[in-house]
Amino acid sequence: MKHLLLGDEAIAQGALDAGLSGVYAYPGTPSTEICEYIQSVEAKKLKSGDTQSPVFCRWATNEKTAMEAALGMSYMGKRAIVCMKHVGMNVCADAFMNAAITGVNGGLIVVAADDPSMHSSQNEQDSRFYGKFAMIPTFEPSNQQEAYDMMAAAFELSENQHTPILLRITTRMAHSRAVVETVAQKQEQKSISYPKDVKHFILLPAFAKRNYAELVEAQTDFLTLSEQSRFNSYIRGDNPKTLVVACGIGVNYVKENNFEKLGWSLIKVAQYPLPVGLIQKAVSDGAERVIVVEEGQPVVEELMHGLVPSSVKVDGRLTGCLPRMGELSPDSVRHALGLEPLTQKPADDMVVARPPALCQGCGHRDMYAALNEVAREYDNSRIFGDIGCYTLGALSPFHALHSCVEMGASVTMAKGAADAGQFPAIAVIGDSTFTHSGITGLLDCVNSNSNVVILISDNLTTGMTGGQDSAGTGRLEQICYGVGVEKEHVRVVVPLPKNMEEIKQVLREEINYNGVSVVIARRECIQTLKRHLKAQKK
Repeated sequence: MKHLLLGDEAIAQGALDAGLSGVYAYPGTPSTEICEYIQSVEAKKLKSGDTQSPVFCRWATNEKTAMEAALGMSYMGKRAIVCMKHVGMNVCADAFMNAAITGVNGGLIVVAADDPSMHSSQNEQDSRFYGKFAMIPTFEPSNQQEAYDMMAAAFELSENQHTPILLRITTRMAHSRAVVETVAQKQEQKSISYPKDVKHFILLPAFAKRNYAELVEAQTDFLTLSEQSRFNSYIRGDNPKTLVVACGIGVNYVKENNFEKLGWSLIKVAQYPLPVGLIQKAVSDGAERVIVVEEGQPVVEELMHGLVPSSVKVDGRLTGCLPRMGELSPDSVRHALGLEPLTQKPADDMVVARPPALCQGCGHRDMYAALNEVAREYDNSRIFGDIGCYTLGALSPFHALHSCVEMGASVTMAKGAADAGQFPAIAVIGDSTFTHSGITGLLDCVNSNSNVVILISDNLTTGMTGGQDSAGTGRLEQICYGVGVEKEHVRVVVPLPKNMEEIKQVLREEINYNGVSVVIARRECIQTLKRHLKAQKK
């Protein structure tokens, strides 16, 4: 059958058709739609009365717990995927790196969705480095059909080689649509089967050393499999002196510029380790210049210098042949190929800029209005922000935040500032981000009796990524009590204009309290509220 699918949806459908038993993820653009698609498929099955072989598809609290749970699913011999955006790889890195040492039982694929140009992220980061760092095979699809096909292939490779697989995509692959042809016969889920050697999953030094030696020894097999992979290819051109090495979606940008007319050679890379044999073949065919077209950082370009003779010129992002930062585009690749620029007007000149802003009616707005008014009553107050919709409080009209670094940093930066003598030190964090990585920071505050106010802006959902379930909904007060915050200093307010005076008074009282305070500003996200009301009417 043929379907029009996003890249994310193609990955999800490919996993389902390959016998998936569990998807573990924390929502983060551009990866969110993978888990959402599987959830929608499972919901339709349940509605139709099909309760056989359900796929586990609840959101995890963060990427580390997702990675660990997926490894547990694999331990039982079943197939699992873990999905996250690129910065989520930093959160799950401990479990991810050690999973390469334990190996896997059932197939395990880690999907990392990178965001070059930082459309909705705080950095540009290339997850291929993680694949090389962990020394495991990495896949990078060049189109949606390949993304679909790779899931079955990656599961097979994972199980045959007893290794996790990293699948790296970028924003354009995740969020663009194409026709995908799916298999007629779907694979059944694997039955439970325990690992043959339990010691593989016990990383005491004696066992870990043995496992690591096996991983190092497997590198030769990984390279051979990459060189023989149907996802990698070498086409010798009529003018082989110039070789283009195109990775992932970069293949499309090359082909969109009538590359065949140039007569140059082309190596397509969609599976790593880098297929050294194909590169050596191209050099022996007379390549004197290599242009590396890769989305993200110059991973392949740097490796190329050690794989070709010094007489072969290597061009790419490092040499200025392609932009050092941001996404590739057909136009930037056209320039790298030495072709004349197209004459049409750039899209940026035709689109009116629309800066992001908090939704009208959003509870974060009333929270910031009260917080700003109270903060002005103190000299040099500092408000440390976090990752979520409420990060927009740094922009007009509020200009409320003095920092925003990464998930959970608001709490611990406020603590560090208070430790240095800052008063008042206030953290603003959302409910989902708090359970993701703010709880441990709050425990540090309690243990030090830090003079901080932690303001949890609770909109009862994961709002920034579309309204997914939030792990702490209905339990935030209990969590704070359990961590050790005194009950009388866990306050709940409702951010509405009519409650403004009450909110301001609560904030003043807790700022003036010398110790750890938590103020929960709770009102449902205006977007999820609209959806809930619409569903009720139906």
